[in-house]
Amino acid sequence: MSNGQIPPHVDPRKLADRGTTLQGDLPLASLARLCDPLADNQGVVSAKFFFGRDERNAVVIHSELEVEVKMVCQRCLELVALPIQSACDYAVVKEGANTQSVPKGYDVLELGEDPLDLLGLVEDELLLALPIVPAHDPIDCQQPAGLDEPESSEDEVKRSNPFSVLAQLKRDPNV
Repeated sequence: MSNGQIPPHVDPRKLADRGTTLQGDLPLASLARLCDPLADNQGVVSAKFFFGRDERNAVVIHSELEVEVKMVCQRCLELVALPIQSACDYAVVKEGANTQSVPKGYDVLELGEDPLDLLGLVEDELLLALPIVPAHDPIDCQQPAGLDEPESSEDEVKRSNPFSVLAQLKRDPNV
């Protein structure tokens, strides 16, 4: 097991042959695409990768990621701290290989002769785990003043139905 810093690029085939586990922390600020939708880039991503081979001798990777991010709540427009957790299983296949034989439950990770961009994989996985609409728990959320229930005005009550003219035409036998 390797603790400390996660290497940016790895060869998953060699690590799988050794049954290696990589564990470490990444500064959130080092993941530029992930920081783009966030309110700030302070924090640390805890990452753990298990490399191995399955019963068919295929290279598999299991990843576990955890981070707390700050985003703008779309309900009250205040900052909200959201814990993000992601766990994923990958089956590594050669580029252009048939992916039909990959067991269910595994995401396909096509890899040529180049090493795997592990930081890019972390960033992609966390981007997919971000909420589409970040928000506080409804109990904790404070809505801005003036956004309570809209009051109905007298104009809305007195307005006539725009289709009432059609009803009159329907009753007129000369039309």
